[in-house]
Amino acid sequence: MKLVTRDADYAIRAVCYIAAQKKKIVPVKELVKCMGIPHSFLRKLLQKLNKEGMLKSHKGKGGGFTLPVAPKSMTVGDLLEVFQGRIRLNEHTFRKKPCPNIKYCKLKKRLDVIEQRTIAELKSITIGSLIK
Repeated sequence: MKLVTRDADYAIRAVCYIAAQKKKIVPVKELVKCMGIPHSFLRKLLQKLNKEGMLKSHKGKGGGFTLPVAPKSMTVGDLLEVFQGRIRLNEHTFRKKPCPNIKYCKLKKRLDVIEQRTIAELKSITIGSLIK
């Protein structure tokens, strides 16, 4: 089980790099060179973040990306949700239907607690804290 996919990992690293540039427009070529990520792959990730409002795209000569919000207001949890959806430890399904024992399942209750702690922890890690 992977908690963080490759897409999310690269996106977090790219956002941290952009945030560290303090409002400077960061060209994709610079990110590719510094991070060693294939251009087309990185471009796809950045465009998705732009569409979600987590990056701001600047077109034309001298274009690139900036962070539209303060780094302390964006979290790792936010970025993971963009690329992976809501973090779930268990779907609690049986044959593609809700588990019939869901109300009484002790494992579900324990997993729900772990899931909530994990989400809270990921939401507590800000991009600002990663670039200090």
